[in-house]
Amino acid sequence: MKAVLFEEFGKEPEIKQVPDPVPVDHGVVVRVMATGLCRSDWHGWIGHDPDIRLPHVPGHELAGIIEAVGKDVKNWKVDDRVTVPFVGGCGHCPECQSGNQQVCDNQFQPGFTHWGSFAQYVGIHYADINLVRVPESMDFVTAASLGCRFVTSYRAVVDQGKVERGQWVAVHGCGGVGLSAIMIAKAYGAKVIAIDIDDEKLKFASTIGADFTINGLQENVPEAVRKISKRGAHISIDALGNPVTCENSIRSLKKRGKHIQVGLLVADQSKPGLPMDIVVANELEIIGSHGIQAYRYPELIGMIENGALSPEKLIGQTISLEQSIEALMNMDSFEGTGVTVIRF
Repeated sequence: MKAVLFEEFGKEPEIKQVPDPVPVDHGVVVRVMATGLCRSDWHGWIGHDPDIRLPHVPGHELAGIIEAVGKDVKNWKVDDRVTVPFVGGCGHCPECQSGNQQVCDNQFQPGFTHWGSFAQYVGIHYADINLVRVPESMDFVTAASLGCRFVTSYRAVVDQGKVERGQWVAVHGCGGVGLSAIMIAKAYGAKVIAIDIDDEKLKFASTIGADFTINGLQENVPEAVRKISKRGAHISIDALGNPVTCENSIRSLKKRGKHIQVGLLVADQSKPGLPMDIVVANELEIIGSHGIQAYRYPELIGMIENGALSPEKLIGQTISLEQSIEALMNMDSFEGTGVTVIRF
């Protein structure tokens, strides 16, 4: 098959012919129809992810059609339309047994622990608990765009943040994760404040649900959030993953508010200084959010089908596999608006 492959961290990947995957007994092989391009893929290419072993094929936000099925798979068959969370559970560890496959002790992650979806085919393990059915009404580009961004934001806002109608939600960073969080929070009746340093991204955020916007280069973010919301945000989400946005998010909260950390803080940014004085004094909650379980997709897909959520509006551009190499290497420049999807 044709795939994007890199053999050294930080070195330009190439399109290569590599062996087709074969399904393991509990897995399937998916013919990739579309796959998202995410900043996590850039982190992996640079060398920030310790799970990656070289040579490597990136890509974890995929949608496609089952091409082959392992002998122990019970719930899926060839030609089923599917997608997957970016974290797959093993089904056997204590976390999986408690329904928390998103923090499985033995995680399967295409594009990280295993070869990913910047390829014509990708192998998926533990298919019965990790695959998600894509309805005929949803095109593969939209299904791929759910990837680790839209569904991750859904868990952050709904399951971890427990958003309620009328609450104030501040979203720091208007990339794919942040824009998704804005749309989801608005769909649940929240009042949403979008924060970024790019006016074009903020303008776009206003079109998909943000009630107010703040340019972090022009205003003191926590002060601006408190001024708009009167007392501070009920929920504040660091959707970027940066020491500045992390601290701003915490300082933007009202008393007893919730900070949700979604954006990855890696390498030399992995240990940010946090204002623990106000965390204690204001009884703030600091909550991590990592992926989502496959069984949580139906509720989300139902909201898409009834028009409450429109993730297709977040798609900025579709590109070819050949174009993905340059796009991957430039991912940390934060150029463009919306989600980029590779279409096969």
